[in-house]
Amino acid sequence: MDDMLKDFVVEAMDLAVNVEEHLLRLERDPDNKETLNAVFRSFHTIKGGAGFMGLPAMVTACHLTENLFDALRTGAAPVTPLSIEAALQASGFVADQLAELNNGAEPDSLPALPKDLESLLNDAIAGKSDSAPAKPAAAAPAPAPAPAAAAAAPVAAAPAAAPSADGLDWEGMYEAVMPEGSYTRSAPAPVAAAVAAAPAPAAAPPSAAEIAAVAAEVKAAPAARRETAEKREERPQSAPAKEESIRIDAVKLDALLEVAGESVQAANQAAVLLERLLQFKFEGQAQTLMATLAETLERASRYSTELQRATLATRMQPVGRLFQKFPRLVRELAKDLGKEVELDIEGAETEVDRVVVDSLYDPLVHMLRNSLDHGVETPEERAIAGKPIKSFIQLKAWQEANSVMIVLQDDGKGMDPVKLRAKAMQKGLISESAQLTTDDCLQLVFLPGFSTKEVASSVSGRGVGMDVVKTAVEKNRGAIQIESELGKGTKFSIRLPIELSIVPTMLVSTSGAALALPMAVVQRVVELPEVFMEVGGAPVLKDQGRPLPVRSLADSLGYDSCREKVGIVVSAPQPYILAVEAVDGTADLVIKPMTAITVEGITGTARSAEGELVLVVGLSFLMDGCRGSVRMAA
Repeated sequence: MDDMLKDFVVEAMDLAVNVEEHLLRLERDPDNKETLNAVFRSFHTIKGGAGFMGLPAMVTACHLTENLFDALRTGAAPVTPLSIEAALQASGFVADQLAELNNGAEPDSLPALPKDLESLLNDAIAGKSDSAPAKPAAAAPAPAPAPAAAAAAPVAAAPAAAPSADGLDWEGMYEAVMPEGSYTRSAPAPVAAAVAAAPAPAAAPPSAAEIAAVAAEVKAAPAARRETAEKREERPQSAPAKEESIRIDAVKLDALLEVAGESVQAANQAAVLLERLLQFKFEGQAQTLMATLAETLERASRYSTELQRATLATRMQPVGRLFQKFPRLVRELAKDLGKEVELDIEGAETEVDRVVVDSLYDPLVHMLRNSLDHGVETPEERAIAGKPIKSFIQLKAWQEANSVMIVLQDDGKGMDPVKLRAKAMQKGLISESAQLTTDDCLQLVFLPGFSTKEVASSVSGRGVGMDVVKTAVEKNRGAIQIESELGKGTKFSIRLPIELSIVPTMLVSTSGAALALPMAVVQRVVELPEVFMEVGGAPVLKDQGRPLPVRSLADSLGYDSCREKVGIVVSAPQPYILAVEAVDGTADLVIKPMTAITVEGITGTARSAEGELVLVVGLSFLMDGCRGSVRMAA
């Protein structure tokens, strides 16, 4: 794909996503003129680029949809469910073609506009409330593409020399849409002679809807010219902002971040070495050189840190780029399932590492499908339960300390821990003797192969969706938790680091091993007594008036036991105190993922300021109380 086509695809994909968001908003508020105009402008912009790139099917789809929204905003046609459905299908067709181009397809290989979609758009333009079946061939010889083709033709194309035999003044229409003075109408006498000489066509004349669509386009031309002129007048003010932004390959950004991280590590190690050197006594010129060296290293460390922060900022993206893809998905899936669902999105402006944004699409799709299929009830079931007919799903994000929280919550029927445990036993995923708490039973949905569906459908039932969710979240050094109440609904909470490559950590040591704990779950440090209280045979320590269980980090990771003197209060769904041998401070570490081997509880490695290898304890492992996931039966 050449650079010009690539730029068009990127910009058009952004416009296509915004179009779907506007359409769903318009469905809720049909009288919103601003939204109507926004959709019209988006399709008009995409059509212009598609015509320049030689993409006829996309041009036709955009042109018909543009005609539809021109009719909607001028009042020639009403906003009906049919018009919204037609526009959504056209938007989906355009998005699919853009996705194929983005995946390397050649423009010539793209499919043509489906006839049923073309018919649906024409019905919507005609103001119909329902899509009518195809008319008999004798009554409708399908003249609709002619206006679309004529209107979508390049500006450089020659206009018709005379009014056509169908009675429409095509030349006059062409003159109307052209800038003033750029085209002169031909002499009327030859035109009349040409009309008189032309034989009558065998086909029926165009329908009133088609004539109205063309007339609406002609009528809108002066306004379009005024709008273009206004944009030209505003261009000197908006041009500089556009010139300041450029597209950079993500691979190059990753390489830059890698270098920035290593430079920070090198500066930190140099600072430690300098501190050790300054313990010695220097005199004369050596003392002056050491003072200069200390000042230079301090400046280098400051600049390397700024470079690292600036590079990280380029990778940050709002989660709204991800969230805005879901309203249409929920709408179409709810329609297929016969359910009425409203999706509420909050915190779309929350920023997170682009890698996280890209990797969360599939997990969130699985969670939404799970919520729609398993969580929310049908209108009949909700009526019996005394609930509102329309279900409510909320997707929200916010920043919390050094983490990003993403929560998906529904007001459905909730999850039954007893049924979940019985289903897992039936499928052989756990043994009958397994001792599981309520939280453990809820976590069973993440096991590979687990599903409460007896028969797999196109939506769910194969036991892979939620397993994909947990795997993807933990791959990004995150954690996911479930809260559910029967008859009230279910809430999935995902905690992710804002930045994947550099993580604020607390450095600890236990059994001779240097470890790092993500600061996202560290509340405070407490001193541990020689002897603990016990509840049910397990050690417990009171913290701020509440008894918290004490768990040994060495025992959890399989290390040799040692004298653990310090406790770290861990913020988890069930808070607890993590016992370690010593706390060695805090540091922002550049994390390297472990790829060659897998160690339970360890998510990556890093280098301390002294150059020592540090093992990074996984966020999910800590959130689960230093216990691995529920194990399958042997």
